[in-house]
Amino acid sequence: EAMKDLLGGKGAGLAEMTHSGVNVPPGLTILTSCCRQYTENSQKMPDGLFDEVMAELVHVEKKVDRQLGDLKKPLLLSVRSGAKFSMPGMMDTILNLGLNDQTVESLTHLTSNARFAWDSYRRFIAMYSSVVLEISKDSFEDLLEDLKDELDIESDADLTVEHLKKLVDQFKALVEKRVGKPFPQDTKEQLKGAVEAVFRSWNNSRAIYYRNLNKIDHNLGTAVNVQS
Repeated sequence: EAMKDLLGGKGAGLAEMTHSGVNVPPGLTILTSCCRQYTENSQKMPDGLFDEVMAELVHVEKKVDRQLGDLKKPLLLSVRSGAKFSMPGMMDTILNLGLNDQTVESLTHLTSNARFAWDSYRRFIAMYSSVVLEISKDSFEDLLEDLKDELDIESDADLTVEHLKKLVDQFKALVEKRVGKPFPQDTKEQLKGAVEAVFRSWNNSRAIYYRNLNKIDHNLGTAVNVQS
């Protein structure tokens, strides 16, 4: 119970599984108290928190022999919320964090699968932009559907590597147009943005509505699980 208070349900579960020797992808959990500080501090990251996250991440990088932003062996991360009480689908998640114009090429080499790498990259841009930069998911879906119409194809699976690269360019252009600056290529900046977005999502309208409905305390805050 005390662990759930600090680590959230997901973080406590991951910690318990790791402790009992289950093979869990290594990661780190940012405490629920940090979310409360973030909210009280008019949505500013508590002092020194991000430096601590980067320091802890080094242990994760060593365990998996990959590094965030590395051009040979890039580490990709999932960034997920995790509150004391389960709130399915109410808060935000970001997957494949760490992809950028360079590491997408590294992922291609590592997996010998260019289509997988570029498909992951376009999904990451859409997911990150929706959660962190607050650009509607529909804007990206529209670009995808327009391209499929133009090519006269039904399924996303029929998109080739070249099509996916074109989509990535269109997605990045959309981001630049909406927020006035390019999609972040710096993987540290990506991580910082994602952590803050999960903190913010504790107070999005869906989450508040869900907590009111289920009589969950609004002051608990969410933990952030950063996992390889």
